[in-house]
Amino acid sequence: MLLLANPKSIEIQAKLFRGFSDPSRLSILDALRGGVLTVSEIVEATGLSQSNVSNHLGCLRDCGLVVAEKQGRFVYYELSDKRVGQLLMLADQLLADVAKGVYECTRYNVKVSING
Repeated sequence: MLLLANPKSIEIQAKLFRGFSDPSRLSILDALRGGVLTVSEIVEATGLSQSNVSNHLGCLRDCGLVVAEKQGRFVYYELSDKRVGQLLMLADQLLADVAKGVYECTRYNVKVSING
């Protein structure tokens, strides 16, 4: 029997992966794999500007990939679910096996550095 995918489920999955598709957002998520950080610490870890980090954190927070907690004058960010970090780790493992194909893929017009 042929089972068809639920289009809404596929659309939601595509939306989830859009959260991971931007290099700045991915860099922020990667930094947060190490634990709770402030915006300043994320700026230092990623090399992104403060305004860029703040903008992308807003997006990641709105999409449910990170959570924020205000303590005094600081806001602390962390991954909303440990599975976000696990998904990033799984991506690292998968790339160890398929990085050459991903790097050479002409279907996605994105500049990447294979050295990280």
